Amino acid sequence: MTLAVVQMVSQANVLDNLAQARLLLEQAADRGARLAVLPENFAAMGHPQLARLGRSEAYGEGPILPWLAQTARDLGLWIVAGTLPLPPDDAPEAKPHACSLLIDEYGQRVARYDKLHLFDVEVGDSHGHYRESDDFASGSRVVVADTPVGRLGMTVCYDLRFPELYSALREAGAELISIPAAFTAVTGAAHWQVLTRARAIETQCYVLAAGQGGSHPGGRQTFGHSAIIDAWGRVLGEQAEGPGVVLASRNADEQQGIRQRMPVARHKRFFAAAEPRLPGVEQ
Repeated sequence: MTLAVVQMVSQANVLDNLAQARLLLEQAADRGARLAVLPENFAAMGHPQLARLGRSEAYGEGPILPWLAQTARDLGLWIVAGTLPLPPDDAPEAKPHACSLLIDEYGQRVARYDKLHLFDVEVGDSHGHYRESDDFASGSRVVVADTPVGRLGMTVCYDLRFPELYSALREAGAELISIPAAFTAVTGAAHWQVLTRARAIETQCYVLAAGQGGSHPGGRQTFGHSAIIDAWGRVLGEQAEGPGVVLASRNADEQQGIRQRMPVARHKRFFAAAEPRLPGVEQ
C-alpha cells in the first residue's frame, strides 16, 4: 500500500502548474503509489483572481477539474487534490472555499473537504500578514473517506494547529490523514515538523503532509519539508526544498499493533471547563 506526497513550487500560471504536477504524479505512479497528495494551492499560487478561477471551474469552464479526472484515469491513481478555490456545489456564485478533493482512479470525485480554519495571522516575514478570509469562506464539516490504502481523514495547512480536529478524524475511523499545505518559511521552520509528528503520534495515523517548498509570487516563501510520517511518529521520507515526490508504504498490521498496545483512543477522558480561580482565595 504505497503512499506518495508531492511537493511543488507553484506559481500563478495554472497550466504551468498542472504540467509540473502531472510529471510529479507520473513519478509517483511509476514507483507504485496508489494514492498521492498534492500541496495546497497546487494549481494556482498567488493567482490574482481566485473567485473568478473558482467560478470557472464550478461552471465546467476551467482546466483544473478535467485535468484531475484525466490524470487519475491515465495513471490509475487516487489523488488528494491539494486545494482549489471552489464555491459550494449548490451555489457557484458564492464565495469560494479552500477545497480539497479526493479523486479516485477512475477520475470520480469521492469526497470534498472545505478548509475549516482560515489563516488570518501576522507573520514576521516579507509578506507580513495573511487574511485568507478575504478570499475564502470557512468549511463546516469533518470529512473521512475510504480509499484502497486505508480510511483517509482530510485536513488543510492551518488546520494542523487544531488537535481537536484530528481527534475527531480518529474517532471517525481515520487511519491516514492528508495535510496539503503551504506553510510559510517562518512558521514552518518553527513548527511544521513538530506539529506533523505530534498529529501522527496522538491519532496513531499515518500523516501525508504535502507542502509547497520555495519562492512564489508576491515575495512569499514556503517551508517545504513534505513528509510521510507513520503512526508511531517516525518520518519515513521527506523532501526539504523544491519539487519532488516522497513515497512510503503503510504497514497496517504494525499500525493496528501500535493502537492495541497503546489504546489512547479508549483511554481518552473529557473534562468540564475549570472554574476561574479568584485572586487570594484557596480553591
